[in-house]
Amino acid sequence: MRSRLSLSLLLAIAACAGPPPPPPPAPPPRVARPVPRPAPPPVLGADWRDWPLTSGTWSYRRDERGSLALFGPPGADALVTLRCDGAARRLYLSRAGAVAAPMTVRTSSTARTLAMQPTGGTPPYVATALNPSDPLLDAMGFSRGRFVVEQAGAPTLVVPAWAEIERVTEDCRG
Repeated sequence: MRSRLSLSLLLAIAACAGPPPPPPPAPPPRVARPVPRPAPPPVLGADWRDWPLTSGTWSYRRDERGSLALFGPPGADALVTLRCDGAARRLYLSRAGAVAAPMTVRTSSTARTLAMQPTGGTPPYVATALNPSDPLLDAMGFSRGRFVVEQAGAPTLVVPAWAEIERVTEDCRG
């Protein structure tokens, strides 16, 4: 009798319990967020002397071949290089890239288009040779705050006119 009573009591308790709760609602579907677009390049005015400088700094160093001025972002390959080959008494102006199109250097006092040749190195650069007495070197070093390097198929560089340019030039002039 006791077991019947226990069984009846358990059945009665079980009957009082309601149905199990419904499952939680499914999370709303994820909506893909739009990918932000890169900022458009700044609109450049007609006068290159008002264009923002290309990001980077100049550095100077010497090696077994002579002296070298390099312009570019810290920790990255140089965008523009001016090398004095001391033995040959020649200066080499180069820029990063493989575009062998003519390159125009525009300063506050002059503009000159230079023939460029691939250097064959890795990373790729194109370069031109200059005599240490070439007036373009002084025009670059003494340009009013900046000069521009333009080449079809490559980004335009607005480079600050810092002392490293003249330092390498004077090293080659002896």
